[in-house]
Amino acid sequence: MSLALSLGKRGQGNVWPNPSVGCVLVNGDRIVGRGWTQPGGRPHAEIMALKQAGVLARHSTAYITLEPCAHHGETGPCTDNLISAGIKRCVIATADVDPRVLGRGMEKLKSAGIKVLVGCMEAEAKVSHCGFFKKVLVGRPRLTLKMALSVDGRIGTQSGESRWITGPLARRDVHALRASHDAVLIGGGTARADNPSLTVRGLGKTFQPVRIVASKSLNFSGTAMKSTRDYAPLWLCHSAGARDTTKWDKHSDKMLEVHNFVDGELDLNEMLQKLGTEGITSIFCEGGGLLGSSLIKAGLVDDLIVYSAGLVIGGDGLASLGELGLEKLDDGIRFSLIDHKTIGCDLRHHWRAN
Repeated sequence: MSLALSLGKRGQGNVWPNPSVGCVLVNGDRIVGRGWTQPGGRPHAEIMALKQAGVLARHSTAYITLEPCAHHGETGPCTDNLISAGIKRCVIATADVDPRVLGRGMEKLKSAGIKVLVGCMEAEAKVSHCGFFKKVLVGRPRLTLKMALSVDGRIGTQSGESRWITGPLARRDVHALRASHDAVLIGGGTARADNPSLTVRGLGKTFQPVRIVASKSLNFSGTAMKSTRDYAPLWLCHSAGARDTTKWDKHSDKMLEVHNFVDGELDLNEMLQKLGTEGITSIFCEGGGLLGSSLIKAGLVDDLIVYSAGLVIGGDGLASLGELGLEKLDDGIRFSLIDHKTIGCDLRHHWRAN
């Protein structure tokens, strides 16, 4: 199952709106088939593993990170293929939460005389499929907020200079994280200040995430993103009052209108719900301090990835987050440390919402 989970990670960022599943087929003491969900969501992991195993799939055990589908979509149910292949046992990490599948895949396998075990490495599988589960259950993608900070918590100097706080190895790590998410998100302020391309670079040929800019009025040039649209899609989330929607029609792949709160800011929860409806299951947010604080206040940040550099900027530098309006420490938003590691000369912390 550990191998199946590792295989499943290969599809993260390139299989939405489907979950990224891993599957391993074992016959006796020999691995005869391995598979993971392919780009675009099909073929499914089970189909890839069965194809590799061929006739050796008969009487084998299938280790699958998510309950196999039992419904007819664009392709037939994976349960039918597993049954037809003659597997004798199926070990499933976790049940699917999709109401079209939940429990039905397991029951179909059992009805065919296949022994089914559920719950092997379930906690790890739920983390792996968290984005898909969140989209199905609450309608929005899983959101990870990334921050690159000086040791005293600043993201730039008082003049706005921020390139580069972290070293080249940490920046390469960021590109790997971009590639493992369906979409990368920034706010209009970051788009204006940095004019980023937000593409994945330095990792060879790879699937590009959707670039998303949340901007009320669309008042940024976006030249770097426009110039790379031939291989990296660009989506814009804007308010009803945005003046330049017509101008952006020909420079973007999708435009989503989002309501404003009474203070004029975009309703970020509605924005994420709309992105979930479009099939996005995971977002890597690289926005500035204002967007980051707004997402945290709205309770929309599931994970924090923080890169800390051995650099001191001082109190007149740019704060990592905007104001949260807290008066008491007890009112602070707490996260739990998942892991930490040294990357080059920098330190990466991974925190998860409690």
